[in-house]
Amino acid sequence: MNNKIIGIVLIIAGVVLAMWGYDVYDSASSQVTRAINGDTPIEAWVGIAGGVIAILIGIIKLK
Repeated sequence: MNNKIIGIVLIIAGVVLAMWGYDVYDSASSQVTRAINGDTPIEAWVGIAGGVIAILIGIIKLK
């Protein structure tokens, strides 16, 4: 029972984290930075990658 609750929480947190990462990636300041020097903010990568990892771990916990 506890593993299912932890899995659901991880999936929800992962979705929120991935959405935040994409929001940072798609922000106006990030677009200007990418246009000028091609760098993507580390916060965007951490948010998207961390969200995907949390979702995958949550799915594994649900099984």
